Amino acid sequence: QVQVTESGGGLVEAGGSLRLSCAASGNIMRISNMAWYKQAPGEERDLVAEISGGGSTNYADTVKGRVTIARDSAKNTVYLEMNTLEPQDKAVYHCKPDGIYRDADYRPFEYWGQGTQVTVSS
Repeated sequence: QVQVTESGGGLVEAGGSLRLSCAASGNIMRISNMAWYKQAPGEERDLVAEISGGGSTNYADTVKGRVTIARDSAKNTVYLEMNTLEPQDKAVYHCKPDGIYRDADYRPFEYWGQGTQVTVSS
């Protein structure tokens, strides 16, 4: 099993910043892609940013220039630095690590975290 723990959400004024963290732990051989998604009430879960095992990044158009994703592979941790936050950034942010279990079959896995709430006041 793999445990995924997100932190760093909160209430911030428009124009402010937040730094989200997500740590994966458990029976992990290797984590490849790590991603952040957001889900607002009544809406689908959408990709915000992702980072590969080699460090390649991909961002949603709505956050380019405002958001930076980074990872510490030794700690199986991914970060999301969000700046110039806007009211439309309000959502629950979920972390999604993809990887390989540490077992004889090297089975792949993907997990979702419970999410951390980001609220931006106007």
